[in-house]
Amino acid sequence: MKTEEKARKVLDILEKEFPDARTALEFKTPLELLIATILSAQATDKLVNKVTGPLFRKYRSAADYAEAGLDELERDIGSVNYYRNKARNIKACCRKLVIESGGKVPDSLEALTALPGVGRKTANIVLGNAFGKNALAVDTHVKRVADRLGLTSSGDPDRIEADLAAIIPPERWTRTTHLFISHGRKTCKAVNPDCPDCPVQACCAYFREVYSKREKGEGK
Repeated sequence: MKTEEKARKVLDILEKEFPDARTALEFKTPLELLIATILSAQATDKLVNKVTGPLFRKYRSAADYAEAGLDELERDIGSVNYYRNKARNIKACCRKLVIESGGKVPDSLEALTALPGVGRKTANIVLGNAFGKNALAVDTHVKRVADRLGLTSSGDPDRIEADLAAIIPPERWTRTTHLFISHGRKTCKAVNPDCPDCPVQACCAYFREVYSKREKGEGK
C-alpha cells in the first residue's frame, strides 16, 4: 500500500471513529486561542481551560496582557507548568502584537512564528482553528501516531509536518491534527497502547512489526 493511500485510509477510518474531533482548548477569539496554546505547552488542556476561564475575563485584549505587571500575570497563570516563562512570553508576544498590528493576531505562519513564544505547532493550531486555514500541527500525539503508522521516519516535528503534508491533501491537514490527537489519547497511547482494539491496526507498522511479534513471543 502506498503511503498516500495508507494515510487516506487511516483518516477515513478515524473520521468515522471521531466525527466530532476538534481542539479541546476553549476560546472565542484568535487571541484567546493564541494565549491558550502558549499555556498548553507541557500542560493538559483541562488545566489550561481551568486557568483561561478567569484569565480571559480579566484580559480582554493584547494591550491588557502587554500592560499587566509580570508578577500579577504570573499569579494569574501560576497553576500552569513553567508559568514564569509563559508569562514572559505572553507579555512579549502581546507587546509585539500591539506595536506591529494594533493588537490583532496575524493569520500567516511567518508572522505568527515571529512572535515570542510561538513555534510552528502553536502557529498552526491558531491558523487551523481560529482562522480556518489548512494547517498541520505536530504535538506529541501526532508525532507518536504518525511514527507508529509508518507515515514518517523522523523524530523532528518540523520534518514530520513536512512528511505528512507531502502525503495528505491540504484540505485535510487540520482534521489530521484533530484525528491523530483523538486517536493518540484514546487508543494509541504512549504507554500500553490499545493495539487489539485499534481501528487502524491493519494500516499500522507498529502493530505489524512490534505488537504482533511481542504477542507471539518473538522479538524479545
